[in-house]
Amino acid sequence: MALTDRPRYLAWLRRWQGHQLVKVVTGVRRCGKSTLLAMFQAELAAQGVAARQIMSFNLEDPDTESTLSQGLALYHEVKASLVPGQTTYVFIDEAQHLTELERTVAGLALLPDVDLYITGSNSGFLSQELATRLTGRYQELHVLPLSFAESAGEVSVGQHGEELDHYLKFGGFPYVARLAPDETMVREYLGAVVDAVLLKDVARRQASVNVAVLNTVTDFMFDNVGNQASIKRISDSLTSAGRKIGRGAVQNYVDGLVEAYLLYPAQRYDIRGKARLSSNPKYYLVDPGLRRARLGSRHADLGHVLENVVFLELLRRYRRVAVGKLDVGEVDFVVETDDGPAYYQVALNVDEPSTLARELRSLAAIPGHAPRTLLVGDHASRVTYDGIPRVNVVDWLLEVA
Repeated sequence: MALTDRPRYLAWLRRWQGHQLVKVVTGVRRCGKSTLLAMFQAELAAQGVAARQIMSFNLEDPDTESTLSQGLALYHEVKASLVPGQTTYVFIDEAQHLTELERTVAGLALLPDVDLYITGSNSGFLSQELATRLTGRYQELHVLPLSFAESAGEVSVGQHGEELDHYLKFGGFPYVARLAPDETMVREYLGAVVDAVLLKDVARRQASVNVAVLNTVTDFMFDNVGNQASIKRISDSLTSAGRKIGRGAVQNYVDGLVEAYLLYPAQRYDIRGKARLSSNPKYYLVDPGLRRARLGSRHADLGHVLENVVFLELLRRYRRVAVGKLDVGEVDFVVETDDGPAYYQVALNVDEPSTLARELRSLAAIPGHAPRTLLVGDHASRVTYDGIPRVNVVDWLLEVA
């Protein structure tokens, strides 16, 4: 099966190629980090880089982990293989398994003629100590599963059909393309991905863990995508449902889900006061397919799933996404562009006049003349309401940003 092109990410790797900075590639397990680096290595080979100048280590390979993850063994392996005057490209996959992570990476970064790339599946691996050692000497690329445009392939702007429904149901983890449309296989695969993340990237990083409680918190967060979620509310909701969980445990597990890149918080932003608010963020999933796989089709709130897809696409394009707060209500998303803020409201459909009026009310109340867009999941033609365009979400997802 042909590999799916990742143009944004490959362009980033090309831009930083040859610079004496550590390229740190982060993202949830199975989102395509290893494949991305393999594609980049193939490009290097096509450029004429000799095979001996490309060194790749996968620290989840038992043989590699047992021989090179301890102490500074990997550092010495690379150092012994260098040829003076020739650039050696070093790739370390799942670098968090190195027992001497900070010393190994910092040491490799100091070697002449080494172009270093490392990946990790938990934000905690880029620890304070490593970040301090590498201050000013690394760049981070955060990788998400396939976007709608990447997964849809040849679909062009203006074409509609079942592509969006398929993406809302199955999501964009690369291997899912080999399994769809077999829903059972997709559900089992994505369920296994979540289980692996919970075990390897959340539970192992907790001082103590109750797996049943961790699973309960995970299911609650998956079921409340797009809702404001204070730790107190989560704890109270679970307690009232018969599962008494203290706020400290809830906080630890939610933080763990965020560090493992399963969840992404969107902080609230006071639009009139132009200030970020620290309380009651909303949380979104790293991939729309995970919710259905984990909870089943009965929890398929397509409005919130579509909102989740838009959040992820904004995160790809702008990196930082907030939820807008106004006296009259909320604006789903606020992003900071090179020209200032832009605002987005998301709706599955606006067939009912009252629904359309509600979605436009918050956008119309935003002071100033910043761009504001209503993204809708129906197939209607583009319409403008007092300067606010209604745009089909498929067309928007396929735009080159």
